[in-house]
Amino acid sequence: MLPIELRIDRAQRLLRMIEQDEPLLAARVAPLSVERQQSAKSYAQQLAMLTRAEINRLLEEKSFAEVAEAHAAD
Repeated sequence: MLPIELRIDRAQRLLRMIEQDEPLLAARVAPLSVERQQSAKSYAQQLAMLTRAEINRLLEEKSFAEVAEAHAAD
C-alpha cells in the first residue's frame, strides 16, 4: 500500500488537473450535442467532488494515525 502522503499528493494533483482542465473541457465538448456536453461536464464535476471527499478522508486518516502514534509513544 502506498504511504498516506503519496496518496494525498496524487489526489490533490488529480483535483488540480480536473480544475485546470475545465475551460479546455468546454472547448473539447463544444462540437457535441448539448446533452453530451452536459454529461461530460457533469462527470468532471462529480469526479472533482469525489476527489475532494477522498482528500478529506485521507487527511482525516493521516491525522488519526498521527494521534495514534503519539499515544502509542506515551
